Amino acid sequence: MRGYAILGLLALSATLAAQSLYKYRDADGNWVYTDRRPDDTREVEQVQLAQSAAPPEVTVTRRVVDGQLELVVNNGCFCPTEVAVQLFEPRNVTVPPEPILRTIAPARRETVLLKLAALDADKPMSVGYQYLAVLGDPKSEHAVTEPYRAPFALARAFRVTQAAPVQITHRDASSAQAVDIEMPIGTQVYAARSGTVIEVASRFFEGGVDRVRDANVVRVLHPDGTMGVYAHLNWDSIRVKPGQVVRRGEYIADSGNTGFSSGPHLHFAVQRNAGLKLHSVPVQFTGPGGTVVTPQAGTMLTAY
Repeated sequence: MRGYAILGLLALSATLAAQSLYKYRDADGNWVYTDRRPDDTREVEQVQLAQSAAPPEVTVTRRVVDGQLELVVNNGCFCPTEVAVQLFEPRNVTVPPEPILRTIAPARRETVLLKLAALDADKPMSVGYQYLAVLGDPKSEHAVTEPYRAPFALARAFRVTQAAPVQITHRDASSAQAVDIEMPIGTQVYAARSGTVIEVASRFFEGGVDRVRDANVVRVLHPDGTMGVYAHLNWDSIRVKPGQVVRRGEYIADSGNTGFSSGPHLHFAVQRNAGLKLHSVPVQFTGPGGTVVTPQAGTMLTAY
């Protein structure tokens, strides 16, 4: 069901129903975004656009300024965010020919995405829209100058229970390269790399194997635009807040067993925005004597 709000002679609409967006590369290697699946057999990625498909800090809203309807991206996050907006059912307005409008919304800024004027000033105008927002800039690339620090106290060691290529529960692109580390509830968690905290979820206190449960999370934006994710944290233990700069080795929270979790552990991943979708990237940790350690399921990981 679509809802309409009336402002004077202006009718505005939005929808909660998800629709598909198709993403593929053209002959020149450029990304193409469209609401129509290509007729040929090229590799196509499908994502969903919906009014609610966005982090809570990012919204697309409507307002009327000088008789024009504006669509505005409000990015309250401390990081740039990619936003795609699809328009539908235009009435008494002319919309752009592109089926999908895309922008990179700067951190902590308001961005006017589109202005529409009525074709007939004496008649109401309306347009429906739905959107998708993904944290991060898709132009970012994973670039490190040193291996990651194991995310717990120096000289301590914990068993890795899941790491690529093992994918028992890490079955999508956002978690395929994640590392699960078994550790007791209340173990101190330290930043594996310096950055700015951009997301904190800290109000959940239960865990289980049903995927509907949410986990306590800290997300840190790294200088190269990737994001470190620390998940399943203990409730009421997070010691950082959005906008705070943390240093490598800084104490940020306690491990826990919240969200989709079969036992106490820390889920650590580094993600990048790969174009309206988060992809995890391989990570390596600092080993003894400055060596590099690739995490493997069933092995012990020590912090140096």
